Amino acid sequence: MPRIRQADVDEVKARTNIGDIVGERVALKSAGVGSLKGLCPFHDEKSPSFHVRPQVGFYHCFGCGESGDVYSFLRAMDHVSFTEAVERLAGRLGYTLHYEDGGAAPETSGRSRLYAANTAAAEFFRSQLLSADAETGRRFLGERGFDAGAAAHFGVGFAPRGWDGMLKALTAQGFTRDELLAAGLVSQGHRGVYDRFRGRLVWPIRDVTGQTIGFGARKLFDDDQGPKYLNTPETIIYKKAQVLYGLDLAKRDISRGDPRRVVVVEGYTDVMACHLAGVTTAIATCGTAFGPEHIKVLRRVMGDDSSSGEVVFTFDGDEAGQKAALRAFSEDDRFNAQTFVAVAPNGLDPCDLRLQRGDAAVRGLMDAKVPMFEFAIDRKLAGFDLATVEGQVGALRAAAPIVAEIRDRLIRPGYERVLARRLGMDPTEVRAEVERAARGAATTGQRQPEKAQGAPAPEPGGIPAVTLASLPRTADVAMERGMIMGALQYGHQVDQAMLSRALGAPFRHPALEAIRETIAAVPDRTRAGWAMDAVNAVREPYRTLAGELLMSPFPAKDEAGAVASTADLCRRMIVRSLEREKQELLGAIQRVPADSDGGRALRVRLRDIDGERQRFAES
Repeated sequence: MPRIRQADVDEVKARTNIGDIVGERVALKSAGVGSLKGLCPFHDEKSPSFHVRPQVGFYHCFGCGESGDVYSFLRAMDHVSFTEAVERLAGRLGYTLHYEDGGAAPETSGRSRLYAANTAAAEFFRSQLLSADAETGRRFLGERGFDAGAAAHFGVGFAPRGWDGMLKALTAQGFTRDELLAAGLVSQGHRGVYDRFRGRLVWPIRDVTGQTIGFGARKLFDDDQGPKYLNTPETIIYKKAQVLYGLDLAKRDISRGDPRRVVVVEGYTDVMACHLAGVTTAIATCGTAFGPEHIKVLRRVMGDDSSSGEVVFTFDGDEAGQKAALRAFSEDDRFNAQTFVAVAPNGLDPCDLRLQRGDAAVRGLMDAKVPMFEFAIDRKLAGFDLATVEGQVGALRAAAPIVAEIRDRLIRPGYERVLARRLGMDPTEVRAEVERAARGAATTGQRQPEKAQGAPAPEPGGIPAVTLASLPRTADVAMERGMIMGALQYGHQVDQAMLSRALGAPFRHPALEAIRETIAAVPDRTRAGWAMDAVNAVREPYRTLAGELLMSPFPAKDEAGAVASTADLCRRMIVRSLEREKQELLGAIQRVPADSDGGRALRVRLRDIDGERQRFAES
């Protein structure tokens, strides 16, 4: 298979802002000069330890240790090959790649073909919505308040009633039946392969970057024996437990909101209704209950490292909707954001609410939200006759475990009082029952201890990685650490002769010395990507430390200050090296006759050192 020319690989990376690529999946905010941070997409965390430095094209997580460039990020997140990662970024830039030996572009891998097949299918379905056969589908949309513009905005399409309309259209474009089967677009039956979606309205389901990965299809005709909603089956690119419909459209407003708010609804038309009514942060699950993986996806988009964010669940008021809300409540403590439930009057879903009462009613639904804990308590109490002592006791026993789940020591007493008021019971009795429920949960192991974060992973051979936290707090180490940090982050902007001089003398700390050796050996410290290559070349167990030094916020107000500080550190390191040489010369002079050639040469060098020291100290 032809390889992409290295010059093109480097050029695409140099032209790509890694902050833009990571920012499509993770909410990033400023973390000092030239640094961004957010919640790590590689491990679950509540406080952001994932840093991105667009200027050097590198990311590093101080929690789990994951690091790399824009190519490694795409490979890890989207499970693509190196070649695919380069081709995908080149496509974004409109950059033409060249391959070694003049070869043609290699065949794309299975994952890329699945993305391409889904994109082609989405276009096919959209075109079919304009056909005469789609009249029933257009009427369905119109009856729910969605015009042609709304359908186009959400990419809604129509799957023809025939058995192989899409199959023929996509095979004519070069897709094989095996590829369409792998994408979940067709099914295999006794009589061969046929379209999975037939005679249905179709919604494209996109990942957070906007790539179509699957579809949800709604039944339109009475003779359709399938389920009301039919979704794409699990594929290598479509994992329903991790997919949230509408997130590609909602992510921008979610990350920029004040407070950052996510509205979780139940279906595709509910998402459409909310967005058209002005609630543009609405999303929905795709044929599965809201669960832990969805929470991880949302938290990365929200960047909820404080309690200011809001997640509002708007479920139907029926029994199924209430159960869905309670299932979501069981995951509540995974959010830093505050969680609420909003149930519309008369049990209307957002789509019906918009139809009957207008856009303002949908927006007003947010004003009717109640805290998730309060909603869960009320749902438990609804099954008891609180006019009787037996009912009160039964309700207390049923609701106490909910309050016991609240970890916040400031919030839990408040909900104990809420429960006591609801029951008309003594707060002391309620508190005692809640404490018993908490002890019972601890005994039965319902609460699992959280995994420790931030511990350095052992390197191969069992040697723990050296990290910033493990460095001693001495003046020498602080200067060497600052010098390496400045060289990696701003070395391309300082005088190269001075930088080389500063890196020419050994450091005192062994870990920092290993990194210095690697940086000193780099022939060109002005080309794009040199610092990341240097970090990758550092020997273990010091590579993690090198990555942290590249990614840590530099202590300066702005970039100009950072460059000036780096230059000053270079001068200080040169002065330290000269002072060390001077001490060695003073010792040597004592052992050599003053009138000898050797003695005179030592005194000349000593005089030169004093002059150099003064020159660097004053500059």
